[in-house]
Amino acid sequence: MADLTIANTVSDLILGDVREHLPLERIPLEGDVLGLGTTTSVDNGELTFLRNGDQKSVIWRCVAHDGSIVRLTPGDGSGHFPYVCFTRDARALRRPADLETLGDLEGRPLQGLVEDAIAQGQRLGTLEAAPIYGVRLIAHWHELVITVASKLCMGQQRRNLGIATSEAGTTAAGLSIYDMLQHYRLAPLPPDPGNTDDPIRYLGRSMQWDCCGFFDTEPELGRVTVPQEGAHLHLHGCSTDLAYGGHLHHEHPSTRLARLESLWIYPLRSIKALASDLAIESLVYRAGALHFRVSNIGSMDVSDVGVAVVIDDRYSNHRYVRIPWLKAGESEDFTMPLSLSKGDHRISVIADPEQLVIEVEGRRTNNRMDLDVVIA
Repeated sequence: MADLTIANTVSDLILGDVREHLPLERIPLEGDVLGLGTTTSVDNGELTFLRNGDQKSVIWRCVAHDGSIVRLTPGDGSGHFPYVCFTRDARALRRPADLETLGDLEGRPLQGLVEDAIAQGQRLGTLEAAPIYGVRLIAHWHELVITVASKLCMGQQRRNLGIATSEAGTTAAGLSIYDMLQHYRLAPLPPDPGNTDDPIRYLGRSMQWDCCGFFDTEPELGRVTVPQEGAHLHLHGCSTDLAYGGHLHHEHPSTRLARLESLWIYPLRSIKALASDLAIESLVYRAGALHFRVSNIGSMDVSDVGVAVVIDDRYSNHRYVRIPWLKAGESEDFTMPLSLSKGDHRISVIADPEQLVIEVEGRRTNNRMDLDVVIA
């Protein structure tokens, strides 16, 4: 198993990818498993991976509408994720940072602090070079701003802008992903009731947080952080009283660190990317009916898959079926009554003709199968 597994990427999520999912059961949670992600469009929220002792990890869902958290268990209806990244048991890769040698931590930006810890470990020879580093920390805050995803297609206009522009999409496309999310504030004292201008909702006084995330040395790739230069650190967390959780908006002007209780760095040197791969695997016409098989030979479950059946290239008169859910490694067989006139015909079956499912470049060729039929 790779040090880090990525099911879709943050870039995919920003583009509005909500049709590919990794089920909770596919994530091994034995030992120290680092991870973060996002839940479905039905029950939006951030995923935080926390240690439960040293033998087990658990996943908490951070709820968008009130910042609360819910522990996920298989079968509870929210255990499939359009974006999630996670490690294997990373105890062997755990490298504690020497907090005393990092100097005064109070008020320092968290991303710079983690970057200094990585550089220090490399100078001392205690931390291997890696493309992505896992991060675990327990932090105390003077004030903390968090965000929680409230919709997954927040950047769908960005995908549209790749091929066309619209007046409706221009403003949204220019915003940061975090500008679009629900913001919450944690602070020792509630805000002044007379200040009605604060757009950030106050949650409470839970100032100690258990956090987990990743530091990407190449954030522009958009693997585990937003694809922006300098956006190296992506961190989710929960308050240690298990009252609140979400994405730590560590770069927000109001966020201010008090101290770190612990900081662990994990060099993640091997990366595995999971992807969907739809295929038409058989196509036969006999006895006035078309028989075909649609398969998901990729590593992600896929929802709401469309399949078009086109006769003689007449797309305006095509037949269409839809598959609500197709698990990774599974297939579905179809029989479609089809009356053809005498002569030569070409039948084309195309999975995901609108290309709504993100597949690896070059893998779409198996989405289509053509069959030549002669009716005497």
